[in-house]
Amino acid sequence: MGSVLGMHSLGAHPAAPPRIVEDVTVNLAMTGSRTFWLEFGVRPADCLCLPEPTKPVRTDNLWRTTCFELFAKIKDSEHYFEFNFSPSSQWAMYEFDGYRSAMRDAPGRDPEIWISRPEPHFFLAVEALQPLPRKALQLGLSAVIEETDGTKSYWALAHPPGEPDFHHPDCFTLELPPPNDT
Repeated sequence: MGSVLGMHSLGAHPAAPPRIVEDVTVNLAMTGSRTFWLEFGVRPADCLCLPEPTKPVRTDNLWRTTCFELFAKIKDSEHYFEFNFSPSSQWAMYEFDGYRSAMRDAPGRDPEIWISRPEPHFFLAVEALQPLPRKALQLGLSAVIEETDGTKSYWALAHPPGEPDFHHPDCFTLELPPPNDT
């Protein structure tokens, strides 16, 4: 298992490689008890298909185009959370009892999402204030990247065998210890 805080490089799934995108990175930090700060970077930016900016509301199916994701699983449990952040400023939060089972909207505050495009990069930063359990967690970082020609690539810290599947237990590679309340 890797260190949670710091910069992480995501790898493209070999069954769905990018055409132009060269790299996707995530800078991950904790800004408070279970408050995540994530900054996703994509290079080059000029090939990205980005959804139009809109109101920052909870929205399903964000993964159908460029979308950035955080998964958090309670260690030694099947229970996990999925967070989706779109460049449109839309977002989604789901909770699962097990692998793709008993999916429901997770409670939580609206995340703050910012984007910037200093050439040749695209950045999406998000502050997610979520009521995650005060237990040890395993995290997965991922992204769906759509290019202007329709090419979709699937990026993650680790990929399971077979088709892209960010919900798979093999994708939860970062460990976060329980909060220290002392």
